[in-house]
Amino acid sequence: MEVIRATEEWQRAGAYSVRIQGMNRQHKISLREEFDEHDADGNFHIVLLDDGYPVATCRFYEIGQSTVSLGRVVVIPEYRKRGLGARVISEAESWAKELGYLVVEIDSRIEVKEFYLKMGYIQTGSEVIMSGIFDCIKMKKNL
Repeated sequence: MEVIRATEEWQRAGAYSVRIQGMNRQHKISLREEFDEHDADGNFHIVLLDDGYPVATCRFYEIGQSTVSLGRVVVIPEYRKRGLGARVISEAESWAKELGYLVVEIDSRIEVKEFYLKMGYIQTGSEVIMSGIFDCIKMKKNL
């Protein structure tokens, strides 16, 4: 497996491919809802490749002087349950830390809360928020 810190458009295309397979096709999320202003230059995407084929991704972007928002964590269905989600998140956290950020926040889907707890995130409130079609809770991690 190869991890790419996507800095060029052709690399971000790998992230988009994973998101189309994992969210657009599987959850019927429209392209307009899946892709937003945080997919532009200046934001950060991690792509995991298996023999050149994009299989997992996540992105992060600045939301404050020392804080980033992590999201769009997607592993294509046939590659799930192999630790790849944790791998792209760990790489994003490392990159964010190298860039000088101190805190990562995420809107976690309720059904994957335990996954983020195991990765060192803490729940920051009890309010359930809607993120697209998903019920989510806010979580954060100090880097």
